[in-house]
Amino acid sequence: MAQEGNGQKPAVGENNNITKPMDYCKWVMPLLRLLAFGATISATLVMALNKQEKTFVVATIGTNTIQATVKAKFQHTPAFVFFVVANGLCSLHNLLMLASCFVGSKYDYKGLRFYVIGILDMIYVALVSGGATAAAFMGQLGRDGNSHARWNKICDNFDTFCSHGEGAIIASFIGLLLMIIITGINIIQLKKVQNSGNYAIIP
Repeated sequence: MAQEGNGQKPAVGENNNITKPMDYCKWVMPLLRLLAFGATISATLVMALNKQEKTFVVATIGTNTIQATVKAKFQHTPAFVFFVVANGLCSLHNLLMLASCFVGSKYDYKGLRFYVIGILDMIYVALVSGGATAAAFMGQLGRDGNSHARWNKICDNFDTFCSHGEGAIIASFIGLLLMIIITGINIIQLKKVQNSGNYAIIP
């Protein structure tokens, strides 16, 4: 009876160790990646579709007025273009990582894919961080201007364009925060599995 008890305990322990990471893989990481995808794809679409057209009176000759139509688009600012590209790539990355969480174990080799995922996550954290920061700088410049450099603000004339851009930047920073959390969890889990020598249970 004692031997049977000793034989059963490791089996129960092994099942517990396997079940927890499996539940973790099925719910926590996909949920975080889905939220990050939602944030970054929202930032991408809002900024990519952000434009406003406005007509101004530039001169008056007698009773006639000369008008000029000015358009504000994200393509006019390289920082906003970089913002769209960075968030778009991060959205695609999270979609691929969602697929990897469910089917990647079939094509894994000694846990190598988890090292690759960790590296890619850090790359996209840096990419989204750069895009969001650059866009935030340009947004602040457009809202307040810079009296020292004699750069005039534009948000008093293009309020819709600026408000949409502000929303996109906020969404991007939310996505960045989620990516940082995902990267931190991956590093912690990878360290645990590396210490245990078991490559089959990382999320």
